[in-house]
Amino acid sequence: MEFIGKHLIAGEWIGSADQFSSDPAQGEARTFAAGTVALVDRAAQAAEDAFFSYSATTAQERATFLNAIADEIDARIDALSEIGAQETGLPDARMRGETGRTSGQLRMFAAHILDGTYLDQRHDAALPDRTPIPRSDLRMIQRPIGPIAVFGASNFPLAFSTVGGDTASALAAGCPVVVRGHHAHPGTAEVVAVAVHAAIVSCGMHAGVFSLIQGGGLEVGQALVQHPLIKAVGFTGSLRGGRALFDLCAQRAEPIPFFGELGSINPVFVMPAAAAARGADIGKGWAASLMMGAGQFCTNPGVVVVMDGLAADTFRDAAVEALQQGPAQTTLTTGIADAYFDGRDRVAAAEGTATLVTFDRAGTRSVTPSVFETTGTQWLASDALAHEVFGPLGIIVRVADLDQMQAVARDLEGQLTCTLQLDDRDTDAAKSLMPILERKAGRILANGFPTGVEVSSAMVHGGPYPASTNFGATSVGTMAIRRFLRPVCYQDLPTALLPTV
Repeated sequence: MEFIGKHLIAGEWIGSADQFSSDPAQGEARTFAAGTVALVDRAAQAAEDAFFSYSATTAQERATFLNAIADEIDARIDALSEIGAQETGLPDARMRGETGRTSGQLRMFAAHILDGTYLDQRHDAALPDRTPIPRSDLRMIQRPIGPIAVFGASNFPLAFSTVGGDTASALAAGCPVVVRGHHAHPGTAEVVAVAVHAAIVSCGMHAGVFSLIQGGGLEVGQALVQHPLIKAVGFTGSLRGGRALFDLCAQRAEPIPFFGELGSINPVFVMPAAAAARGADIGKGWAASLMMGAGQFCTNPGVVVVMDGLAADTFRDAAVEALQQGPAQTTLTTGIADAYFDGRDRVAAAEGTATLVTFDRAGTRSVTPSVFETTGTQWLASDALAHEVFGPLGIIVRVADLDQMQAVARDLEGQLTCTLQLDDRDTDAAKSLMPILERKAGRILANGFPTGVEVSSAMVHGGPYPASTNFGATSVGTMAIRRFLRPVCYQDLPTALLPTV
């Protein structure tokens, strides 16, 4: 497979003096041009130039464009699967499934904008005869905000990266996008960029509507979020990196919104009747969810809260048996493996924590399951246990009673998800938890596990900080488009001057 190895800036493939090499899980490393501050400025200027024509396109024109991108991606599914598997270590089936999810969410936004409801249009007709003061004609329409910066995610080389949910929703809103590609999968990003460029040409869009900048140091990301022409940022990544960029956005002369998804432990609360009736099955299900994709999901259920007793023993024993059979799995990057083992060691060293399952490191990019057990009292007293460890690490928290389970729930930081495992006899106990969980999470599940995010209108993938930096937003689902729109009221304007929608 031949690669260009350059950045795509407003329709041109541009090199740079600095270069970096990919670090694939398998196959040969490839060399790519590294991003620079000057390229950021060039891409942002092109996006601003594109904004005036692109924001004026009709919903039908943008829908045609989004569907064209989806078609171009689907046409490259073999190439994407091949390079994606080499770079990330993800299996072919996962890459093909993620390709379908990526094109699917583009088509979802194409359909969504055609019905016009996303504009939230409101009209107060003029009342010229109203006394004592006549009322003007007032129309409110949501309008695109300007060029958007998107940072590719490490754990989803397609669905949350170059033309993932952030890019798809921004383009659907009428906003050009500048993407900072993730260094973990530059080849995958390039193939996607080729697909987007082909759609730009076939649809006659302004070339500046999409640019891809590969790699580069911290100064490149900083320059992107601080560029005065960038009006919002979409980010999926670590709490540390995301918070640094969030602070830079807030410190700008013109602060801009930073829509970051940063971290979540996604607790599972096993209610007493469910634990007694099917504790072993819940334990096996949790183990499978915890190990899925080497635990490299932002919705990985890293904590289980269960009442102490024989049912908790049954749950634990079934989970431990399943996890002990878990094979070593390849992580997306060496850095993820390093961070996972650092987190494991931090949890293992916490006072009052018992190690149930853990293995020695199997390789530079391989991880194995780790599970620990603690009490509700120790959990509430510890600062070391409630932080996300990205990978297949779980903590079982055995609480004394329902009151302590509620105390653990209240003690949580913001989460992407909270899950209830419950039977009919648990309804009253679960009701007492619901007001707490609603304040803690963007999505609440019953009798399932959160790994897996449906791409649909009702989905919320976000939550209170630090799950995300804006609790009113989602990065998955049709409501994601609202992040890149703002309301404008038009008073007594002639129809000819109103925006084309």
